[in-house]
Amino acid sequence: MARIVIAPNAFKGSIGPVGAAEALAAGWSRVRPGDELRLVPMADGGDGTLEALGAVEPAVAQGAVVPGPVGGVLTVRWIRSEQGTATIELASAGGLALLADSAMEPRRRAARADTLGLGTAVRVAIERGATEVVLAIGGSASTDGGAGLLTALGARLLDADGRPIPPGNAGLARLARIEVDGLVRPPVRGAVVLTDVTNPLLGPAGAAAVFSPQKGAAPEDVPGFEANLARFAARLEQVLPTDPRAAGAGAAGGLGFGLQAWGARIVDGAAEVARRAGLAAALEGAAAVVTGEGRYDAQTAGGKAPARVQALAAEAGVAALLVAGAIDAPTTGWAGAVSLSVLAGGAARPLRNPAPWLAEAAGVLAGRAGWDD
Repeated sequence: MARIVIAPNAFKGSIGPVGAAEALAAGWSRVRPGDELRLVPMADGGDGTLEALGAVEPAVAQGAVVPGPVGGVLTVRWIRSEQGTATIELASAGGLALLADSAMEPRRRAARADTLGLGTAVRVAIERGATEVVLAIGGSASTDGGAGLLTALGARLLDADGRPIPPGNAGLARLARIEVDGLVRPPVRGAVVLTDVTNPLLGPAGAAAVFSPQKGAAPEDVPGFEANLARFAARLEQVLPTDPRAAGAGAAGGLGFGLQAWGARIVDGAAEVARRAGLAAALEGAAAVVTGEGRYDAQTAGGKAPARVQALAAEAGVAALLVAGAIDAPTTGWAGAVSLSVLAGGAARPLRNPAPWLAEAAGVLAGRAGWDD
């Protein structure tokens, strides 16, 4: 009998981290029913973070109606733990996926999208008594530097005539000054920002250059987006401590920068989820850990959950096993790896119904010798 840790990320677009962990555990148990399994769903600040952190401790669902990223309203859901931690995903309050059916032209949408909805959710959570806020900021629709979030939290972003500027990156072109007398401060236990990128706010690796094209901006729009973010940074540093060069300031279209100025702490999302979930302790004495994600590629090592699991496993002397929808990078350092696309003879079936294929993949790994050594 061996102790096995099951710690997958979400398989984006098909199954969340809890469902993936349960499917992998079921497949492993069919082959090795005597093993002790410990499920530790993982995330890195993107898809599935709310679900993974919701599995750590008892929590209750919360919700509020907030502004949508390009107008209108939507209902955002988050969770609040017994200790008062409110965990909110940007994807549900201002995510690009929310605009999949938008009739707005992509370039206009990219210029107009803002983070007002997330800021509104944060403010409501604090008003309802949250003592800590954890924000997962993957999947953003905007490149507004967090201007909308700060507005929702009570800052006033004004033009030269003292009027509120329009929303989104485009509105920053008219920014003359920022007033923060009415700004709601972070709760007593602070605010933590989970991200899997380390980009600064400005420059060739910054929010405009790297992320705005993903949100619909055309190449010729990028210099204007960059100039608007630089203008915002210059005005904001007059009233709040800021560092546009900080790692993660460019995350989520510069939302990391606005959150940092507000007083939030930017952290490696996968490392923080692993810490809160107690992954290191779970690995002590384990024979192997099974992790995975939808696509294992060169970006995985840059901060994705499977890379963090692999690193912690190496520190603990535990064999790390990988299951991925597709494997597009060398699997050096893994004790075993299975691609669902290869296993199923294509990607369509695992995408449509991932659980049986995850179970089969886990069974393949469990059937290999050595887990009782």
